[in-house]
Amino acid sequence: MSQKYSQVKATFALSKASLIATLRSPTSVVFALLFPIIFVLVFGAMVDNTAVKVKLVLSPNSDTTTPIFTAIKAISIFDVSTTTDSAAAIAALKKGRIAGLLYVPPPDMEKDLPHFNMNLLTSSAASTKLPLIRAALQELVGNINKAVLPDQPVVAVLKTTNVPGREYRQIDFILPGQLGFSLLMAGVFGSAFSLFNLRTTLVLKRIYATPIKPLFFLLGEMISRLLFQIFCFIIITALGYYVFQFTLVNGILTFLEMLLLSIFGLIIFTGVGFMISGLIRNESSIAPVANTITVPQILLCGLFFPVENYPAWLRHFCELLPLTFFVDGLRKIAFEGLHIWQIPSQLTGLLVWTILVGGLSVYSFKWE
Repeated sequence: MSQKYSQVKATFALSKASLIATLRSPTSVVFALLFPIIFVLVFGAMVDNTAVKVKLVLSPNSDTTTPIFTAIKAISIFDVSTTTDSAAAIAALKKGRIAGLLYVPPPDMEKDLPHFNMNLLTSSAASTKLPLIRAALQELVGNINKAVLPDQPVVAVLKTTNVPGREYRQIDFILPGQLGFSLLMAGVFGSAFSLFNLRTTLVLKRIYATPIKPLFFLLGEMISRLLFQIFCFIIITALGYYVFQFTLVNGILTFLEMLLLSIFGLIIFTGVGFMISGLIRNESSIAPVANTITVPQILLCGLFFPVENYPAWLRHFCELLPLTFFVDGLRKIAFEGLHIWQIPSQLTGLLVWTILVGGLSVYSFKWE
């Protein structure tokens, strides 16, 4: 009596073989693991926001003995230097190499009170830093006026209350984006090239002679990529957590929920790769077509820059892309401590994309 063919056993056998092939592929390791690690190291090392200084140059003949100059030097965001060449300083200002040229004249004495003045020369080349300079100098002027004239009546007062909260580091924004980058590249490129090679080498034709169904074959491929992505997720997240203090609010539970969310992304991006391999007739065309799909998402889905920075018309488009739903969901789970059922917008968007791409990938699958 012949034994009944097991679709489940065949699925796991195919997933094991596919996982071994993926681990032996330099392209998969580079795109899914090495590139994200490099980005995490580069951006993770930029977590100190105080490292960015606003460069100011003190013009010649300025009075460096006045208390106002001492107060300016004490402002942490300013990098103050002196010069004896006004023309060179103005040229540097026009080129945006410095943010401002400051002249501090000796104080004037009127009615036994010193009058301190500051003359700030700025340029449109440093216009983005001008509000910061003005705010710091105006606060300085207010503090000096209050110190010299403590009895002067005040009509407006700002009171600040500090509310405890988690420290938001740059790695908390970058690392979820790199997890999305890893999943996108491994899913689209890895599955497209892998399935195309299996088809051209007639391996798929031999598998077609077995009783396995297309759905279980694709499921085996996705299981192998899920295991590979778990391996990549563990390494990238551990690097961010132990080296750059990446926030995992609920610890291992947060990480497991991030992995659960990645299943949706895996089906979407692997399904896109399957569709590409079914439509393309020669291997040299896979990379251009895959890049057409992946590069816009890398630039528009908030991997490196917040989507909120884009114009409104472009932002609405970005918010509909699958990678945006995935990365936003990871950030809400990791930093805000939300559970996966508490992100309905991201979950609904990923579910719609999963059904759409998953159905199309099964429908467009070809053995030959």
